[in-house]
Amino acid sequence: MIGGGAAGLSAATVLARARRKVTVIDACEPRNAPAQHVHGFLSRDGMAPAQMLAIGRDEFAGYDGRVVQARATAIEQLGDRGFVVRCDGGPDLTARGVVVATGLRDELPEIPDLRERWGVDVLHCPYCHGYEVRDMPLAVLGGDNRPFTMHQASLVRQWSSDVVFFPNRITLAAEERTRLTARGIRIVEGAVAGLVVKEHQLSGVELADGQIVPRSVAFVGPRFVPCDDLLTELGCATGEDRWVSTDPTGHTSVTGVWAVGNVVDSPAQLINAASAGTKAGIALNHFLLEQDVQTAVAASPRHR
Repeated sequence: MIGGGAAGLSAATVLARARRKVTVIDACEPRNAPAQHVHGFLSRDGMAPAQMLAIGRDEFAGYDGRVVQARATAIEQLGDRGFVVRCDGGPDLTARGVVVATGLRDELPEIPDLRERWGVDVLHCPYCHGYEVRDMPLAVLGGDNRPFTMHQASLVRQWSSDVVFFPNRITLAAEERTRLTARGIRIVEGAVAGLVVKEHQLSGVELADGQIVPRSVAFVGPRFVPCDDLLTELGCATGEDRWVSTDPTGHTSVTGVWAVGNVVDSPAQLINAASAGTKAGIALNHFLLEQDVQTAVAASPRHR
């Protein structure tokens, strides 16, 4: 398993419980590290992300699983003998099958102080954090991910009646403007110069002309960039959207390699990633089972 988040640990635990020898290679850089709480994961609501991962690692270790803190740098095929995973900061490992759960990175608009507030009072997913900021003065900041931002502006209105949309670099069509204003969303034009932070809390959005619009929380639509170099360099096929293609179990075009979680599915939340990891773990076990049966048949006396 490459990646020790919800997807990777779920796949790993399924396989460890199936009495497979499993190693998780984890760079320990989870995407949700800036967030304070997990939401939308039944029975884990409000838990700190780091605590959730620690519990998952402990559960995996309880089935004789092994976690190696290192960064995987390459996956190489060994003919019909499986793969070798090259690691920076740890040993190279050989494996009969590989699950890649390396996630994605969020590319944020170039707005001063945005990155520093990311996961605190600058957010992107209202399903993850909207309830906690309900009824507050909210901002939605326009960025490079136009379709996501436009949908986000309408969606965030469900959690507060006080929403201001800053198109920033987005030019609104007349129909888009009508839809937003009909929802009761105020539109403030002009380039966003930065965020105003007072006493370690967001207090407003500053425009290039010096105007400051008081806001307590800002939503922004990042560009979602999959961390899929390991997969593409291995030769895994991609779709029209240039993301790695998989079947419903997460199997890629390279036999014996699965990809799950945000690395192939940008909207996937933790619970979706865990589910995908579980499906991939079961599929990989069936893949290994068929190899085991074929090996046993070839070694039986009737086939010598």
